[in-house]
Amino acid sequence: MKKVWSDENRLATWLAVELAALDAWAEVGVIPAAEVAAIRAAATVPTPERVREIEAQTNHDLAAFVDAVAEHLGPEGRWLHYGLTSSDVLDTAMGLQVREAGALVMAGLDTALATVLAQAETYRHTLCIGRTHGVHAEPTTFGLKLAGWAFELDRDRQRLRAALAGMAVGKLSGAVGTYSATSPELERLLCERLGLQPDPVTTQIVARDRYAELLTTLAIVAASLERFAMEIRHLARTEVREVEEPFGKGQKGSSAMPHKRNPITAERICGLARVVRGAALVGLENVALWHERDISHSSAERVVLPDAFLAVDYMLDRFTYLAAGLVVRTERMQQNLMSSHGLFFSQKLLLALVEAGLTRDDSYRLTQRNAMRAWDEATGFEALVRADPEVTARLDGARLDQVFDISSYTRHIDTVFERLTPLAATKEPIHG
Repeated sequence: MKKVWSDENRLATWLAVELAALDAWAEVGVIPAAEVAAIRAAATVPTPERVREIEAQTNHDLAAFVDAVAEHLGPEGRWLHYGLTSSDVLDTAMGLQVREAGALVMAGLDTALATVLAQAETYRHTLCIGRTHGVHAEPTTFGLKLAGWAFELDRDRQRLRAALAGMAVGKLSGAVGTYSATSPELERLLCERLGLQPDPVTTQIVARDRYAELLTTLAIVAASLERFAMEIRHLARTEVREVEEPFGKGQKGSSAMPHKRNPITAERICGLARVVRGAALVGLENVALWHERDISHSSAERVVLPDAFLAVDYMLDRFTYLAAGLVVRTERMQQNLMSSHGLFFSQKLLLALVEAGLTRDDSYRLTQRNAMRAWDEATGFEALVRADPEVTARLDGARLDQVFDISSYTRHIDTVFERLTPLAATKEPIHG
């Protein structure tokens, strides 16, 4: 990813666009093919240092680049950048760089998804307590929790695939999008050579809603990873301790406290998500520009596009490391599950009482009365219920056995996992 956004690759991509434009000019008969061939033979990617030297005088990076390339060309060099405006090159090249960077992020998403799918299957039927508001709710399975992550990663793949397709455009429409010095046919030929689609209409630039969609999508990917990492952080708390991050031999969790095993990787993912969200805001701010363009978007894009891609690429790598090496303490999950005295059966008791003929409010209050006693007296909820004559007057022993059957919470888990099957086989192209 660092290479994609390097100065060397940026200049190489600019040159690829310039040369493709020359080929298109030759095909429409404006520039002699022999002269284009001579330019191709002599053109080399200038060094970033040389471009900066020239830019110190021109105060224009693309113009400095053109001058640096032309230094090594003969008289044919007069055709370089013929009929083009800077944004013809910059925006078309950006489509190529984003395609390259996007392929890496898509690969990272595929790897993360495959890792989560494998772990979900491992813990498909591993019971743990589900929590709402941070408080015990009802049993779920750790595998079902991971299955939700897998579906979200797949939605991220779909969103990113669409955003990358939206960026896979090029333009040669000139200073205000009217093709005054070029032609739509020239643009078509250029884009065909580069594997891009001609943007149907542009001003001097490709409209920045495309960029905003991309950066917002990267922010959503980052937010997904943050959600997963946040869950790992919560489950790693000492009072919970259902999972732990991988902890390498010789690793130190704290400079002061040798006992510490902190969720530092998950915390790092959460922190970087904030950076990527900031990039999305910049993308949205860049949509509204003056008339056919101003240049306020340019400086910001030079920062946020590389940073967002670099951050998300790294976050995916670290999340995959976390998911693959996660220490899952199933015995602790069981202890935590039972630590609330079986109160998670309360909804099932409520429904059974309603089915037995009590009003919902009476059923709720009767159930709640026993639940509060279980909390206050640290007594098993089931024992209190079975000793309550108001309950047993309505529900016999067999019906109470059904109420307190913990296996009922997982009877539909396999149905959900059947929905996961297509995800593992999904292999679609990044660009249509």
